[in-house]
Amino acid sequence: MSDSRVINFGAGPSALPESVLKKTAEALFNFNGTGMGIAEISHRSKEFGAYIANCEALIREQLQVPPTHEILFTQGGGTGQFSAIVLNMLARHHLLYPELDDEHRSMDYVITGSWSKAAAEEAKRLGAGNLHIAVDARVYSKDGKSFDNIPPHGAYKFSSHDPALIYYCENETVNGVQFAKDETSPTSFPFHLFPKGKLLPLVADYSSSFMSRPIPRLADHAVIYAGAQKNIGPAGLTILIVRQDCIVDVDAAAKLGAIPVPLMVSYKTLAAKKSLHNTPPVLAIYMAGLVLERNKELGGVEYYAAVNQRKANKVYGALREGEISRVFRGLVNEGSGSIMNIVFEVLGDGAEARFLSGAEQLGMKGLKGHRSVGGIRVSLYNAISEEQTDKLVSYMQEFISQETNRS
Repeated sequence: MSDSRVINFGAGPSALPESVLKKTAEALFNFNGTGMGIAEISHRSKEFGAYIANCEALIREQLQVPPTHEILFTQGGGTGQFSAIVLNMLARHHLLYPELDDEHRSMDYVITGSWSKAAAEEAKRLGAGNLHIAVDARVYSKDGKSFDNIPPHGAYKFSSHDPALIYYCENETVNGVQFAKDETSPTSFPFHLFPKGKLLPLVADYSSSFMSRPIPRLADHAVIYAGAQKNIGPAGLTILIVRQDCIVDVDAAAKLGAIPVPLMVSYKTLAAKKSLHNTPPVLAIYMAGLVLERNKELGGVEYYAAVNQRKANKVYGALREGEISRVFRGLVNEGSGSIMNIVFEVLGDGAEARFLSGAEQLGMKGLKGHRSVGGIRVSLYNAISEEQTDKLVSYMQEFISQETNRS
């Protein structure tokens, strides 16, 4: 790391590999020998067309995306998909079940944190379909109001008839909870509760864990989406993996009573125009492509799954030491903790400020927790190296010693 750069543990926009930043700086002046910068080149040019096609191929290869699914690039972030998901999936439902009224068009939401809660609120705000909460993790929390757990499998109550969508957020960035990747774990997503051999309307927000490890049962999902600004690029780009049966004629659905879907958020429009209906976030796509190429060279999601787990284990180990010494307090139940975003409190008057100040003096920033939760949040995205993680862990251990001596 150069002397002018710090270690960015922020939750997003988050750290990017230095090699990617340097290549981007060069491409801002001259992209692939065109004599134009990447921020200047036409998105209709053959050079950019080839580049975005390669980005798609890299994602398809590394995540083993089957041919039944399209990979799309759009704007609006994960929050934009809160609306797009509802509109596209309700349009599909109207085409499948034109005789139903809105009251019988269920939308199932699994609420495990701030982002899935926000997604459910947007579905309700749009006012079409029947919002059904399949489970709310707050009910199973220590205080009855916090998002500190992944609920047990027996807690889920999905709609008995065919819902328009089944929504979950794989990793909650704010609250630091994540579904376990091991399907035998009680904190895994309960895929086994659904009928086998059926096309499920399963929708997953993977914004803060995309490309960090393989996606369980990817082929069973209707839609997977991710804002790029965590593991894959700068803000402004959203990546979608959409099953082909969910790319529907939204205008035909509108004639059957569905909410008219703006062309800009229609999956059919995006797919038909190969993500180039309008000018996409060209620079963000370019940087994502560099990250994807680097990922492939390192070993892809399998490589990152191992590295990220080691990084998380080290930080959780230091957190446990702090809990024993009553210096730290974890905010998530054991077994439900995220490997991407680790949240905890620093105990004692002025202790949190001392922790943040000491970290900043050592060149570590972005550790302050989300404003709605407070405390500390350590984000260990792909660009954070194991060496950088070790530096944080060492500081946490030194801080524990200092605070213990202080008391």
